Amino acid sequence: MIETMSLYPSWLHPEYDASALLPCTARWQDGELAIGGLPVTQAVAQFGSPVYILDEQDFRARAAQFRDAFAPWRVYYAGKAFLCSTVARWAHECGLGVDVCSAGEMAIALRGGVPASSLGVHGNNKSADEMKTAIEIGAGHIVVDSNDEIDRLQSLAGGHKVPVLVRVTPDVEAHTHAYVQTAVADQKFGFALDGGVALDALLRLHSAAEFDLLGVHCHIGSQIQDTDGYEQSVASLVGLLARFRDITGVQLPELGLGGGFGIGYTQADAPLPAAGFAPVLRRAVDGATAAAGLDPLEVFIEPGRAIVGPAGVAIYTVGTVKKVSLPGGTRTYVAVDGGMSDNPRPALYESEYSALLAGRHSDAPPMLCRVVGKHCETGDLLVRHAFLPSDLKPGDIIAVPSSGAYQRAMASNYNGSLRPPVVAVRDGGGTVLIRRETIDDLLAIDVGR
Repeated sequence: MIETMSLYPSWLHPEYDASALLPCTARWQDGELAIGGLPVTQAVAQFGSPVYILDEQDFRARAAQFRDAFAPWRVYYAGKAFLCSTVARWAHECGLGVDVCSAGEMAIALRGGVPASSLGVHGNNKSADEMKTAIEIGAGHIVVDSNDEIDRLQSLAGGHKVPVLVRVTPDVEAHTHAYVQTAVADQKFGFALDGGVALDALLRLHSAAEFDLLGVHCHIGSQIQDTDGYEQSVASLVGLLARFRDITGVQLPELGLGGGFGIGYTQADAPLPAAGFAPVLRRAVDGATAAAGLDPLEVFIEPGRAIVGPAGVAIYTVGTVKKVSLPGGTRTYVAVDGGMSDNPRPALYESEYSALLAGRHSDAPPMLCRVVGKHCETGDLLVRHAFLPSDLKPGDIIAVPSSGAYQRAMASNYNGSLRPPVVAVRDGGGTVLIRRETIDDLLAIDVGR
């Protein structure tokens, strides 16, 4: 046995091969990892380290899987997971709309060629300027989150008929981290189902001439690996639509079920593919609408992580290797040239990841490692538990799979760090989608004297 079990979780096995988490084009060539035909050593030589590699073929394949599995439902790519103009274009070319939640994301999606009518606009505190922009460009719909937002939209309509849905909080507890549960009662999003709050919002919008009320929307959370929460939310939202119809005599046509579909980060994860979620959700919607006596609904979903997450791989270079003796054995701390500035998720959510030696082959036995960043924080962890070859040394290249979502998108300049580039790979070449920041970029926004 390599290490005492108390130092790492029971699901982690020393011989586990995390290659199963890599994008679809990943191959090992003479012991070196290549993605999209581009070897990682070549990627580092050309684009520097750290660098985010994004497999275009994998992204497109997953987008198509959701599109086809859920047809004829509409699919919006959730841009908050990761968005740049090229990714927006890929999503549009795959037949997806794009879900945005800020003026910046709207601008990026439009720059990528996404028609305004294919944009869904979200957010719990949309500014007047963001709302005005969404109205003026003709965004496909705006999901309203509070009565204050209804007030603002009403004042900004300016003769437009604003297409809206109501964000509903159905008090469903998804099986995920508390910070990414977005349908429980005690949180910031939406109108509560209990107490008639959501129904009152629907009735208010229905009676106001400025709005084209389309339906209801919810999002139960992120990194969800089962269907229970979705089925519960479907029953609640369809029941709300039925109550609205009974009062007004009008059936609203649309139902948004959000996203949150999980992916694999470690061997402990067992996410359902799109084809696993789709029939269960479809049966839930069809059964609930039939039981309520409603006509078939126009349904849409908003996957983000499940499309871009597995397509991305973070590439780091090892700087130091330090062994620490502990009561249960030895842990090796592997410090790389990134950290919580380019991936805050382990610090925020205690998220688990996997790691691979990617730049060369090794036959050395595995050692228990903790991959950490270079920042002045004890919590600057990237991979909390991993087994890597015991001959690991400075200069080695480490790959962290499933890094396409909520990493570069949430990156910061903490400690004056420079955010890494994102490079799309395909057919043996790489194209910079987002360039590496420079010291000049950092100083350009520091205007004090």
